[in-house]
Amino acid sequence: MSNLVTFSLDVNTLPEPTTRQPVAPELISGDAPTFRSWVQDLSFGETVRSGIWEATPGLTQCLKPTNYEYCYIIEGAVEISEEGGETKIFRAGDHFAFKPGFTGTWRTLETLKKFYVGVNH
Repeated sequence: MSNLVTFSLDVNTLPEPTTRQPVAPELISGDAPTFRSWVQDLSFGETVRSGIWEATPGLTQCLKPTNYEYCYIIEGAVEISEEGGETKIFRAGDHFAFKPGFTGTWRTLETLKKFYVGVNH
């Protein structure tokens, strides 16, 4: 097993994703979006995850109590509102990170794909 990981941003080259829909209290309003995940690497006892995640339009809670997550938007658009803070829109080519303790909302404006690296502490 190699300790060098290469990633693909093309989901057509990856195995079938896992699929789920948010449930209360994660779902805030409207039709439930569909989430799909193509996990490409798990490390450190699965506390570090990386891969591609997709969401269809909808509004959900976004909570990162102990998680750090780096995101690179491959396609689509999202509006993220931090509780007590700013609202920002991210589109293809943008990248950002959630620090542990983030609380807010995630509104997928256009079907979105992101590459992520998440660390759960």
